Amino acid sequence: MDCASCVQKVERAVSRLPGTEGVQSNFGTQTLRLRLDETQTPRSELERQLRALGYVPHRLLAQAAAPTADAEGKTPPASRPTPWYATGQGRLVVGSGALLAAAWALSFAFPALGAWGYVLATLVGVGPLARRALASARLGEPFSINTLVTLAALGALLIGEAAEGAVVVFFFAVGELLEGVAAGRARAGVQALISLTPRTALRLSGGEVREVPAASLRVGERVQVRPGARVPADGVIEAGASALDDSPVTGESVPVEKGVGDPVYAGSVNGGGLLALRVTREASDNTIARILHLVEEAEGHRAPTARLIDRFSRVYTPGVVALSLGVATLPPLLAGAEWQPWLYRGLSLLLIGCPCALVLSVPAAITSAVAAGTRRGLLVKGGAALEALARVRTVAFDKTGTLTAGKPLVTDVQPLAGLEEREALRLAAAVEGASDHPLARAIHAHAQGLGLAVPPAEDAHAEPSHGVRARVEGRTLHVVSPRRAAERGWLTPQAGAQALALESQGKTVVVLAEEDGAAGSAALALLALRDEARPGAAEAVARLRRLGLRPVMLTGDNARTAQAIAGPLGLEVQAGLLPEDKLRLVRGYGAAGGVAMVGDGINDAPALAAADVGIAMGGGTDVALETADAALLHGRVTGVAELVGLSRATLRNIRQNLVFALGLKAVFLVTTLLGYTHLWTAILADTGATALVTANALRLLRWRGPQ
Repeated sequence: MDCASCVQKVERAVSRLPGTEGVQSNFGTQTLRLRLDETQTPRSELERQLRALGYVPHRLLAQAAAPTADAEGKTPPASRPTPWYATGQGRLVVGSGALLAAAWALSFAFPALGAWGYVLATLVGVGPLARRALASARLGEPFSINTLVTLAALGALLIGEAAEGAVVVFFFAVGELLEGVAAGRARAGVQALISLTPRTALRLSGGEVREVPAASLRVGERVQVRPGARVPADGVIEAGASALDDSPVTGESVPVEKGVGDPVYAGSVNGGGLLALRVTREASDNTIARILHLVEEAEGHRAPTARLIDRFSRVYTPGVVALSLGVATLPPLLAGAEWQPWLYRGLSLLLIGCPCALVLSVPAAITSAVAAGTRRGLLVKGGAALEALARVRTVAFDKTGTLTAGKPLVTDVQPLAGLEEREALRLAAAVEGASDHPLARAIHAHAQGLGLAVPPAEDAHAEPSHGVRARVEGRTLHVVSPRRAAERGWLTPQAGAQALALESQGKTVVVLAEEDGAAGSAALALLALRDEARPGAAEAVARLRRLGLRPVMLTGDNARTAQAIAGPLGLEVQAGLLPEDKLRLVRGYGAAGGVAMVGDGINDAPALAAADVGIAMGGGTDVALETADAALLHGRVTGVAELVGLSRATLRNIRQNLVFALGLKAVFLVTTLLGYTHLWTAILADTGATALVTANALRLLRWRGPQ
């Protein structure tokens, strides 16, 4: 598929075949997916129609072979991409170019033979275009780009301008070849991720180390990663420590120090320590595989501008044909003008009207931007999200796990009902064992770190934005916020004052309480935790302000703790919010202009969904990759400003492309009607506009963000 317009051509043509549903083609991966009723249209007929359109189909195997690195990180020799001159389009360019050069040479020595040489060069070059035009017409697309060029080339032969006809088809073939080369460059950055996962792994079993295919690893198995080798699967470090280069996944160029309990990603390079990992995802579901899948699917989320241009081109191309016909025939018929000059102008207008550059202007920029962002750990799910990001006016941040590191530590345990401190912590950890909230994980980890035997919990139930309830050792226990405990009457005035004192220190307080219908319910202990702001949070807020955006923090935490984090960052803050409150505020910000919501994807799903753009934080987690419209794989909050910068650069690029595409056409439309444009300059204008648009879009591949 040479250009993004191929997607529209294939989808519209195939959708008209009987028995086809859910037709979806992808420019980035050059794939076609559909549901096919083979009793109405056999697969062989579908493949025949695709070949007629100019696309050679190959069956997409479920486990397609791909060049992968070995356990030492070296990529084995693989089948190299076909050089341009060996492709079908390349052979057409070489063949028609050789015939054109031969005809030009003959025209000096043997003018008559030279004229026939131009005719032959035109017919050879236009043959494939004519076949594709006929195939498109049979499938309901009579006004394709191939149709316009075919009509112009054959028309040139009929009016005795064979030389210009030959130049027309040669320049058009060169333009399509350049589009294909550019498309390959745009795809290469993302597809190169495939080669980063090792082919083999060192599996640990029964004290032995055995080399096995990386694809055979299963969840729960243990593997060894030697210094300098690539990690074969997503996992968690069970033994050892090392600096790992996570740049294939996160775009972070600086190696990250990791130890026991830290996650690692397939394709990362182990710096210097021997590691033992426990596999958490199989090969088909590792982080790189999911990133590739999401980038491939991003094309389905087309930018609004792209959809608008698609609708416009459906009217534009037939309009160009009608206008060309009118220019060619009306002056001779109505005003007695000479036929040859006006036929010539009509044919030139056909070429100027080719919508190649116009149709390519948006998807080429989007494809390049998505590839550039992915290399920097900025995952954007399509053009719609990129366009929306460029128009946001407010950026709303969640606190825990977003502006803060999401790794709170227990600082205080204050018993209230005669319990010992360790007993209160043991019971609280048991209740929180049923929750995946960062505060719950911190309490559980703190108890384990002190060597406490945490009992199992039964009948655990999470109460969103309030806490967790569970039965532990026959007792109904709650771990809730002080506000919730006060509402239930569990906090005495003295306990409430203690909670306020802890919160005034910028700490988050939770209450361990027991619910007992006979003896009454009461708070058993207060637990205080503190989470510090992420490194770079202040810089991120400053960058957003420089971009003219309004950053705000939305949190369910108490106002004192929220202000302790937001104050040094210079952030506007809304605290004590329930999920429905966040949702209401996000909708309000959206009504005043576009709003982006940044969260960890765990407790912020309603607000992320309601925002114009949802941005999830995380290092390749399921939530970070799948919840929102965009994700910061490196976990750096400064990536929000980078995302906005990338989206604005993309929107500028699209506008420039539209100016190139429409501006050149407008200029040459005037010169054609005045009789100054030749056929070869007309096709050169179209090819030139396509080349300009493509080259401009490829500039986004070099986007590096703020330096």
